[in-house]
Amino acid sequence: MSTYEVTRSALIPAPAEDVFPLVNSFLEWTKWSPWENVDPELNRSYSGSDAGVGAKYAWSGNRKAGSGNMEIVESDFPRSIKVRLEFTKPFKAVNPTTFTFTPADGGTQVTWRMTGENKGLAKIFAMIVNMDKMVGGDFERGLAALSAAATANKA
Repeated sequence: MSTYEVTRSALIPAPAEDVFPLVNSFLEWTKWSPWENVDPELNRSYSGSDAGVGAKYAWSGNRKAGSGNMEIVESDFPRSIKVRLEFTKPFKAVNPTTFTFTPADGGTQVTWRMTGENKGLAKIFAMIVNMDKMVGGDFERGLAALSAAATANKA
């Protein structure tokens, strides 16, 4: 079994108290998630809490969007959020995902980290495609969009 980690960070020019709520509620992810436009007909459903621990989001879409669900399992305002991310298609996988918010000169350093294990077909796929190269750019785009959303909320 092989493991992987994808991590990206960005300085967002807003206090953690302004950035944190955009991640702590899946209802807000439409403002910044890099996967929002992958499938214009993406089916989304929300359940549980509106924000924080117990907030749940499920999606199902075209081949590129796949399907899966997320649940916020820890929420420590305004420091960190832990998400249980489960993909059901195209590959089954559970990827613990963490967002940390660290005060920094000029705003908040936001770090987005996802870990996982390659099993079965995903292990073979990982021999061809590096997970960091496959997802890292999405994380970078997402953090840039999160920055834009956080600064738009301040305007």
